[in-house]
Amino acid sequence: MAYYYPEPSHTFSEYLLIPGYTSEECIPDRVSLKTPLVKYRKGVEEPAISLNVPLTSAVMQSVSNDTLAIALAKEGGISFIFGSQTIENQAAMVARVKGYKAGFVTSASNLTPDATLADVLALKAKNGFSTVAITEDGTANGKLLGIVTSRDYRVSRMSPTDKVVDFMTPRAKLVVGSKDTTLKQANDIIWDNKLNSLPIVDENDHLMYFVFRKDYSSHKENPLELLDSKKRYLVGAGINTRDYATRIPALLEAGADVLVIDSSEGYTCWQEKTIKWVRENYGDTVKIGAGNVVDRDGFRFLAEAGADFVKVGIGGGSICITRETKGIGRGQATALIDVAAARDEYFKETGIYVPICSDGGIVHDYHMTLALAMGADFMMLGRYFARFDESPTNKVMVKGAYMKEYWGEGSNRARNWQRYDLGGSSKLSFEEGVDSYVTYAGPLHDNVEASLYKVKSTMCNCGVITIPDLQREAKLTLVSSVSIVEGGAHDVTLRSTSTVK
Repeated sequence: MAYYYPEPSHTFSEYLLIPGYTSEECIPDRVSLKTPLVKYRKGVEEPAISLNVPLTSAVMQSVSNDTLAIALAKEGGISFIFGSQTIENQAAMVARVKGYKAGFVTSASNLTPDATLADVLALKAKNGFSTVAITEDGTANGKLLGIVTSRDYRVSRMSPTDKVVDFMTPRAKLVVGSKDTTLKQANDIIWDNKLNSLPIVDENDHLMYFVFRKDYSSHKENPLELLDSKKRYLVGAGINTRDYATRIPALLEAGADVLVIDSSEGYTCWQEKTIKWVRENYGDTVKIGAGNVVDRDGFRFLAEAGADFVKVGIGGGSICITRETKGIGRGQATALIDVAAARDEYFKETGIYVPICSDGGIVHDYHMTLALAMGADFMMLGRYFARFDESPTNKVMVKGAYMKEYWGEGSNRARNWQRYDLGGSSKLSFEEGVDSYVTYAGPLHDNVEASLYKVKSTMCNCGVITIPDLQREAKLTLVSSVSIVEGGAHDVTLRSTSTVK
């Protein structure tokens, strides 16, 4: 007969944390949310990639594009650019994140001296940059002849046909840096000369990069931003188990720092084959996560296959109807607790710590703290990020309130059949996701800051200031249905219908 688990599976809402002793050092400003993203030999080495905050954005059309990836990297997390698009488009998104902001930025706006003011304005409208490099051939690495900024022209007093050569700041009047200029030296030059940008040129006066004053300020304003060794934002990308041999090289060429197999269910031979192909072709230099799983067996399978991290959760997403349509899945809290135990066992046996990602089931901010306490090293969120300005979907008015569109990868709108691939024909036979709206919430920065402050505050209530300490020291209790009612406002008449989650 079939195996029956002795206990029902539980969700985050069925648990509460028990306070621990709070010492003087337990204040939110001292809490560190740094956490490993990829596997490593714990106690022997540092992870190749760590997150400064335990947040990643879901591999979804309605969530993770380049705009959101940049915003999240500023906060210390990472996005996985959705893979249900052409390889060229996905690689272009990755490249835009890697080139958006760096200590040394390849020029994205370039014209020749024969261009006109109209060309300058059109380029600014297209990409939003006010600094335009004027090079001999109009390329990002052509011989530098001058630059144009908004201070070089006045639209009201000039004709759209005026030539760039007549109003640009010429090369002779530019302060530039050599190719050997360090980032610190470049910033010193910028400040000493009261510049907004500093062109970096090679020995033949060909443009190499720009260093911008605003990037220095941005780093000061975002001390947790997630950067690579070249001061570029880190970004991930989703892949599938069909076209990985073509997609992965293109994503790596574009600069992807980490990959993840985007699938509703990860305990499959196809994920094993995909990871094996990566190891055979790239060794351990390419970092790749896998999933999703909900039990020890699934985790063990992917860990032994070579996954750098494992995603946990089936059917718990707000737009996912896998449990309804297929009757498969597990309560997110129970799944996470089970997989975390398997992760710790695997570490004791091998010395290799494989981080786990809680994917799905998070409705309220306090669920984030519960997920971490239950063993998650980081979380993957879809609905949460879909609400923000930086997500790729439209903001629309619905019944008098602003909403943002949000749809699942298993919906008819996304038609991401590869995510649900079981080796059959390439089509979406039935939907496993819905097309919906979520309440518009404003900018990502403000919301993430507020959510993580709650996490830090709760950790202090538990007497800890790091995620590993929380995982080790946390005390959790199951709650009854009536105690859930007791935990909210009750037996009063509210003066307002608004609530704070």
